[in-house]
Amino acid sequence: MIGQADETAFLDQVADFAAGPVRAGAPTWSMGESPAPSLFSEAAQIGLLSMSIPPEHGGAGFRFATLVRACELLAAEDFGFAMSLVNTHNVGLRLCRSAPPDLIARHLPGLLSGETAACTALTEPGAGSDFAAITARAEPEDGAWRLSGEKTWIINARRAALAIVFAHCGEMAGARSIGGFAVDLTQPGVTRRPIDCAFSQTSMGTGVLTFDRVVLPSETLILPPGGAFKSIMVELNAARTYVAAMCNAMTRAALSEATTYGNERHSFGKPLVAHQAWRMPLIEAETDLAGAEALTAQAVMQVEADEDAQLSAARAKIAATDCARHHLPGLLHAMGAEGLRPERCFTRHLAAAQVASLTDGTTTMLRERVARLTLARTDKTTEQTKE
Repeated sequence: MIGQADETAFLDQVADFAAGPVRAGAPTWSMGESPAPSLFSEAAQIGLLSMSIPPEHGGAGFRFATLVRACELLAAEDFGFAMSLVNTHNVGLRLCRSAPPDLIARHLPGLLSGETAACTALTEPGAGSDFAAITARAEPEDGAWRLSGEKTWIINARRAALAIVFAHCGEMAGARSIGGFAVDLTQPGVTRRPIDCAFSQTSMGTGVLTFDRVVLPSETLILPPGGAFKSIMVELNAARTYVAAMCNAMTRAALSEATTYGNERHSFGKPLVAHQAWRMPLIEAETDLAGAEALTAQAVMQVEADEDAQLSAARAKIAATDCARHHLPGLLHAMGAEGLRPERCFTRHLAAAQVASLTDGTTTMLRERVARLTLARTDKTTEQTKE
């Protein structure tokens, strides 16, 4: 059985890794450079790619709360690198849960060692938060499948060797026709290209994957139609929760850095922190962050307990991304021009907060979900009261 001491020792290693090579590399990644391959091997050595993998498959079997804390430690330095690692980890976990033994034996060792990366391919040019609207399709042919379609804004697409690709199966349509395939991205018919924008995407490895009648053996359908859609919806609740935690970590890191700077930098004969006007943005950020952290903690508990976390995860992600997007500019302003240095966390966290508000369900879509779920809960309570 995994004990608390094991988890504490693991998180201590993650903290050292984040404060060491990740912090050293993050400024260059924000300027367009990519993380060195050796960094992924180092992450694997301390268990970041196997933290929730079952022990029988070579992992540590840590709790969801431990995964969330590891993501927080990494995201406090660089959100993109943290997302890259957790996405590879999640694909390994999916293989352990759903894939036949030969696929696990073929792909899992490379994922756990950091030699290869992996991704989950959901989003398409015409389908994002509306997952059921995807158009990628796998057609049955001679006992196998032929996969065609395009996936975009995929984390790790630049370097991944394996992807869990979601597509409609055969001539069926609708959510119940969607299946999940374990796709070897090194085979013929797969092409990729990076996506670059004013917000650097290099540490996240964001890109486009195109599939042109790619041949997939029958055993690669690891999430058959009927269950794949439900599975990804449950997994999205977990993803929204750890993304919320990562946004909180970025805001907390910026708040801490600004506070330290305010104690060291003097203006008009006294530290900046002694000026009430300078302190106000920090106080407001601290107050809103406390609320976001509380909502995130509630979502973590529900996900870990295998409870329905739709509402709590959506609330947490909304609160955390709103807090980060609102307060990071004010914290940067409190730093003055010093905050613009790439060695500081502010500019890369500003960019990452915008990305986070779009991933795993846009904030607008999540507000609609919270409204719908809250109204449904209110209606149910009203009916029970009448009875």
